Amino acid sequence: MNKKIILVAAFACFGLGVHAQFKFTEDIKNDCTDVKSQDRTGTCWSFATASFLESELIRMGKGTHDLSEMFVVKNVYKDKARNYMLRQGKANFSQGSLSHDLIRVAGEQGLVPESVYSGRLKGEKIHNHNEMEAALKGLLDGVQKQKKPSSKWTIAFNSVIDVYMGSTPETFTYEGKSYTPKSFAQSIGVDADDYVSITSYTHHPFYDDFVLEIPDNYSNGEFENLPIDEMQAVVDNALKNGYTVAWDGDVSEAGFDAKEGLAVLPEKYNKETVFEKPSKQKEVDQNLRQTTFENYSTTDDHLMHLVGSAKDQDGNSYYIIKNSWGKISDYKGYLYMSEAYFRLKTVAVMVHEDAIPKNIADKMD
Repeated sequence: MNKKIILVAAFACFGLGVHAQFKFTEDIKNDCTDVKSQDRTGTCWSFATASFLESELIRMGKGTHDLSEMFVVKNVYKDKARNYMLRQGKANFSQGSLSHDLIRVAGEQGLVPESVYSGRLKGEKIHNHNEMEAALKGLLDGVQKQKKPSSKWTIAFNSVIDVYMGSTPETFTYEGKSYTPKSFAQSIGVDADDYVSITSYTHHPFYDDFVLEIPDNYSNGEFENLPIDEMQAVVDNALKNGYTVAWDGDVSEAGFDAKEGLAVLPEKYNKETVFEKPSKQKEVDQNLRQTTFENYSTTDDHLMHLVGSAKDQDGNSYYIIKNSWGKISDYKGYLYMSEAYFRLKTVAVMVHEDAIPKNIADKMD
């Protein structure tokens, strides 16, 4: 199929390019770092949240930093392993996690720059955790079946993960100063208590917090529960005031295509035209959100970094999303998510607490 190519506005922060018959005009752009690739791993949660923190550092006047996603990933693997063993194998041990896990590690173990620790061995060009995950899970499954597991499993686990990811530094030098991971996180002003996870589902009371029942929430992180209109208002207020948002949601819809740079939820789906031109979007209310969550058609497939907003040529609203699948599509790794897609397929978001409008914050627990 031939596509009519129309130039879109150039975005200084994003380096966005061109796309067939969609023409976007930027409303808001907030500072962000370069697009990365998680490669052959399920660690989107770390890439999205590290990118979110990098934008936070820019916003706070702390400069531009490239944080190591894999330093956090490695620590979370270790934490998951202990959780898996204590729960006698009846828990989730996989590559996935959530934004609050990176924030928690930053507060407890600290952070390091990418230049100090990449998580790749010498000569490796991409991340690939498939074999490592199988080896680690096999080790844990074998040990937990023993009647009385010894404490040696932690030494064995750490040895295996070091073989695949290399050892993490206890001290390092960065920009002429010496740090530990914890002192580095403190020096750049990362405070885990500043960040709030928000969701929107009716099986728990609104304006209260609860442990969101999704598989990757192995650490039982709590989420503030808001009506969808107010969760969206938090995101819009954040963007308007210079904050960005860590986004967690479902990317399994037919209207999501990272290579096309679009996430849309048309009222009437037509596979021939869905990515060719704007179409009327589905009306999304609280009941539809709940139905799709409970029947598993909305799951937490993927995490990304929400950095701005835009409109198409018909005046429809979109969010600008920074992905972690490399600089693909005409938009070089970014995509446009329609308001309808956001309202239905967002499982949760994370924001700085100061980004929450006061009238909403006053209702929260």
